[in-house]
Amino acid sequence: MTIPDLVIAHGTVVNSRQSTGPARQAAHVVIDGGRITHLIDAAEPVPAASRIVDAAGKLVIPGGVDGHCHVAQVTGRFRTLDDYRTTSTAALWGGTTTIIDFGIPRDAQESPLDAALNKKRLAAESRCDVALHGSVVSWDETVPSQLEQLAALGVRSVKMYTTNRGSTMADGDTILKVMREMVRLDGLTYIHAEHDPIIADCTEQHAADGRIGIEHLHSTRPELAEEISVKETLAMAEYTGAPVYFVHQSTPGAVDLVTEARERGQEAYSETCPHYLTLDDTVYGSKFPEWYACCPPMRSAETVAALKERLAAGAIHTVSSDHSCYDLLQKRERTDDVRFMPHGLPGVETRMPVTFTAMAPHSTIEDFVEVFSAGPARINGVPGKGAIAVGFDADLVIFDPAEVREVDGGVLHMGTDFSPFEGKALSGWPAVVVSAGRVVVDDGGFHDPGPVGRFVARNGFAAHRDALSVRKSPSAPAPVSA
Repeated sequence: MTIPDLVIAHGTVVNSRQSTGPARQAAHVVIDGGRITHLIDAAEPVPAASRIVDAAGKLVIPGGVDGHCHVAQVTGRFRTLDDYRTTSTAALWGGTTTIIDFGIPRDAQESPLDAALNKKRLAAESRCDVALHGSVVSWDETVPSQLEQLAALGVRSVKMYTTNRGSTMADGDTILKVMREMVRLDGLTYIHAEHDPIIADCTEQHAADGRIGIEHLHSTRPELAEEISVKETLAMAEYTGAPVYFVHQSTPGAVDLVTEARERGQEAYSETCPHYLTLDDTVYGSKFPEWYACCPPMRSAETVAALKERLAAGAIHTVSSDHSCYDLLQKRERTDDVRFMPHGLPGVETRMPVTFTAMAPHSTIEDFVEVFSAGPARINGVPGKGAIAVGFDADLVIFDPAEVREVDGGVLHMGTDFSPFEGKALSGWPAVVVSAGRVVVDDGGFHDPGPVGRFVARNGFAAHRDALSVRKSPSAPAPVSA
């Protein structure tokens, strides 16, 4: 009889209630050849294995799937300081075993296909698995063919921006035409929704008044700009029949628009980020406001509280990092004018504890697993991810929900010199991380597996959705904080 590679013994296995795996059970997880081969009731003896990890008293959940990461991103003359080795290492430290990056054209000369192929080539250095989103900035007659080639590669979603004129912004005609193509190709349309005319006018007025420094960022990009863009984009998605996914939603109004669209039968999804659940716009009056330069900006404390209510109610489908790894030298170069600052926050390593802590008072562990892993895998058509179930990839996280650590940006691994969550006491840190059947993080630190991360070809949106069985748990869930 062959001895399996690894057994995770005596843990409490927790899946999303929408997962194909069991919602919750005390079990030994048997792993061989990078896959989960058996789930054995914990009352049974621990089977022999090449290695056994004792998870008694701890939770075992699926490895995280971060559906929104920017690796080696170029914004104007700024480039983030990371590469795939750095970001994937940080992801694994943070319990994320699959990241989805973006192939965004750097300029008018780089095509959507070339941008994605370049990222796929760079991803060969990754320590964790990688999937990709494409991106379209402007329409021409070659775009349909390029989208077909991307779909054949397993790049089944396309991101477009409704703001950032002159760089990444796609006009309404382009968005509509791409949506039609994504319907044809069984793909998913990703949207950064902020109404560009409102933002441009508001920013110009702030500049004329001399209120354009980082301390005024939240005033230059009002909530209305996000919500009206979501409303317009939903109308185009309804017209074309396109499934649509809104990245980094920061207001309850934006989430509610998606909820209303879903009630009308649209395939629409809301993503938010850990910083929108935990930080409010008072950070722009703090000692280091440049730590919080991102778009959309942080919102009022009342908006943050309402957004968390939507998350607890299940109206938000995923929580992603929107990881962008600039450092403070880059951030501080133009704090006098937000129009010229690089926007984006490092967060791939802290997504798990920040989200877990934010959800703890009102949500279940199953709810956390849904937005951290299962939902991103399912919505994005990532095969073999998001569940602890026989036949799935052996990507797992073991942790003690009662353990609390304080964020120290100086000891994180994201290749930058700060964290927007500096000093915050958080629970939900990973103790052991297993990626593709390898123990990569444990109490001995990080065990670098080398550039073993695989490029994951994603399934079509509807094909993946229709193929998955929905498993309902008969057991009553426990609070996250239990």
